[in-house]
Amino acid sequence: MSVEQSGDRPRVVVLGAGFGGLELTTRLSEEFGEDIDLVLIDQSDAFVFGFSKLDVMFGRTTPGAVRHPYADIVKPGVRFVQSTIRTIDPETRRVQTDAGEFAADALVLALGADLDPAATPGLAEGGHEFYTVPGAFAARDVIDRFEGGRVIIGVLSTPFKCPPAPSETALLLHEHLATRGLRDGSTISLVMNFGRPIPPSPSASVALLEAFTERGIDWHPSREVYELDPARKVALLRDGDEMPYDLFLAVPLHRAPRVVLESGLTEDGWIPVDSLSFETAHPGVFAIGDVAAVGTPRAGVFAEGHAAVAAEHVAARLRGTTSSAQYGGHGVCYVEFGGDEVGMVDVTFFGDQRTGELIGPSAELAADKDRFGSSRARRWFARDWHAIPASA
Repeated sequence: MSVEQSGDRPRVVVLGAGFGGLELTTRLSEEFGEDIDLVLIDQSDAFVFGFSKLDVMFGRTTPGAVRHPYADIVKPGVRFVQSTIRTIDPETRRVQTDAGEFAADALVLALGADLDPAATPGLAEGGHEFYTVPGAFAARDVIDRFEGGRVIIGVLSTPFKCPPAPSETALLLHEHLATRGLRDGSTISLVMNFGRPIPPSPSASVALLEAFTERGIDWHPSREVYELDPARKVALLRDGDEMPYDLFLAVPLHRAPRVVLESGLTEDGWIPVDSLSFETAHPGVFAIGDVAAVGTPRAGVFAEGHAAVAAEHVAARLRGTTSSAQYGGHGVCYVEFGGDEVGMVDVTFFGDQRTGELIGPSAELAADKDRFGSSRARRWFARDWHAIPASA
């Protein structure tokens, strides 16, 4: 089946409805309205903020409360298609899906990074990943059933999405176990192949390390788990060491989606792009977010920043003009410290003034984080929403 363009309207096909795909689609809809055919394709039926996964894991809210159905998107010129993408042809800008074939005047890949738990032997049998939405939701029950013992939070490869998340998990797990009276009989170890918890921000890393020390969380920098032995309940490290565990929470290996790898767009596993415009080597084909090799962390706020600039260049292409919009590598990430306090890392990666300063943590910034999420829910889904419901 072939899905053809409607009328004389130019068509933009956006693959992936995460931060990047949602923001880019919104901006183009605001600019062109019904004069454009915007096709947003994702295999899922709903969006979940990354930080909501931790909220569900630690009982702050429920899975149903954090899902934002794509069916709620009602914007001029936009139609959402829930389907699996089978092939991408960057030469012709044609995409084959289970819902048919889509030809595009401009094609935007915002498919993120896939997680591959199977790449780590023993993980499926002996551990629990918490970085996918289903994995995080399932981890809620695992954590609730846990009666104390040795916990390892292991980052199994780099780069990975949302660099603060493993540290947040350690701090929130400490709080959760303390509340249940299980902390004194438990250990929490964080293992990752970074020299500090958040490499772009020395000040945030210092604050996290101080928080780890205060809470008795063991920090294992520049180390990596490569295999689990479920029978012996030990994690095997690349330096030859072993660490025993009762609960292993994993950040699995990340890779570009298979359909992207098969498209021929990638180099060294990710899509190279012009770091200022996000256009690939194929005219009219753009890549934003986690799947793009840009030089910024793989996190939603950076994908949103990519989308703002890429939308300008897509719009210029449709008009037959050029755009001077450039990406500056700026983003703000929130970091949960526990105790209802949140820090904010303000990072700029490009230009002469590269910064990574920590603000907070404070209760005021927890409210700011909630406003961040609720503003995007209103912008993308036209709904009032709060990360933590008032009744929680």
